[in-house]
Amino acid sequence: MSEQPSLPDTAPTTLPATAAETTPENPWPLQLLSQKLKVHIDRTPSAWVEGQVIEMNRRGGNAYLTLRDVDAEVSLPASVWTKVLERKNLPLERGSRVVALLKPEFWLKTGRLNMQVRDIRPVGLGDLLARIERLRQALAAEGLFADSRKKPLPLLPHRIGLITGRDSDAKKDVVRNAALRWPAVEFEIREVAVQGNSAVSQVVRALRELDGLPEVDVIVIARGGGALEDLLPFNSEELVRAVAAAATPVVSAIGHEADRPLLDDVADLRASTPTDAAKRIVPEVSEELAGVRQAREQLRRCIERLVDRESDRLASLHSRPVLASPEGLVTVRSEEIERLLRRSSTAVNSTVVRAGDRLEHLRTQVRALSPQKTLDRGYAVVELAGPHAASSGSGHAVVRRPADAPAGQPLAIRVAEGRFGATSTGSGSSSGSPGEKPETPDQHHPETGETT
Repeated sequence: MSEQPSLPDTAPTTLPATAAETTPENPWPLQLLSQKLKVHIDRTPSAWVEGQVIEMNRRGGNAYLTLRDVDAEVSLPASVWTKVLERKNLPLERGSRVVALLKPEFWLKTGRLNMQVRDIRPVGLGDLLARIERLRQALAAEGLFADSRKKPLPLLPHRIGLITGRDSDAKKDVVRNAALRWPAVEFEIREVAVQGNSAVSQVVRALRELDGLPEVDVIVIARGGGALEDLLPFNSEELVRAVAAAATPVVSAIGHEADRPLLDDVADLRASTPTDAAKRIVPEVSEELAGVRQAREQLRRCIERLVDRESDRLASLHSRPVLASPEGLVTVRSEEIERLLRRSSTAVNSTVVRAGDRLEHLRTQVRALSPQKTLDRGYAVVELAGPHAASSGSGHAVVRRPADAPAGQPLAIRVAEGRFGATSTGSGSSSGSPGEKPETPDQHHPETGETT
């Protein structure tokens, strides 16, 4: 099946050593390029790959296959010895899912690249389930399925993004049931392949397109039921990571209740069926109207109870004495003010009377001590008259002792009702007989000089 020509022992010394050194004037021969490619490809190690058999032809001891990627439009031809197939006892047919150990080979004469199958194994249902479970555990360990990452759905989405199969029953179920529940709902629909090797790329592209539309409030990925192989695109790691990165809430509505693809774990909401998705993303209009009526009735009752309670409170306030007869408070304060005024008036009058009595008493005392009162009682003030009064060394002309008024001294005598003049006859003294009291001389007031 393959060619194994040997390279020449030595290359011409005039040829460039590397491809980068070639020029239009000094090119490589085509044989040398092919030989170098073969050497490089022969050093490539074998690799296990997964694919789907889409073509198979048997020719003698060889079988020629065409393998296609399970999630993309990429195919690759390969060849396998019939004895390898017989040893494995593989009932290969078109559509079989396999894993194969491939070793690339380059044919010098034709310049073709061939993939030699050295081992091939079918991928059974158990293998698929085990692989999906390993991927589920790995993604869960990254936290892609955590509840904290899940976004809440809007209460009433105005526009719903729907990713579903072309003219599928899932599309009809979602649109019909959503419109029955909420007639005003709008859809942004993307019809894509929901199984096959192009399903993952189309679903991811539609998801990113709808996620970029600001008017889309929620995205629904819907598909009807099917076998495990039919639902494999919704177990794709690429799709799971695209849903986890979406900013818009995503609802998974894949298959039936028993189906559980990885998309259900990463989606923000899992619906058991497309019909269930329609019921969970939009409310029932009749239920919402009934809820509005009930809320209005509750609000009306609450307002009535509030008004009644405040009316009773207001009536209770009106029944209080302070509000029933508000002038009572003024009357009480008025009486108290009048009482205080009477008390203050009485206190002021008493104070004035006491002060008047005290003033009269002081006036009486002052009058009793005045010189005029002394004169009124018969006392007189004797003063010197004439030049002797001015030359008196005592500083005033009041006669205080008999020596101040020698004989012949003019005197001015002041009595209660006026003055009159007199002349001193001098001081006289008489010696009485023994045992006889002398006559009492005239008494002079110590301060005024009055004589009695």
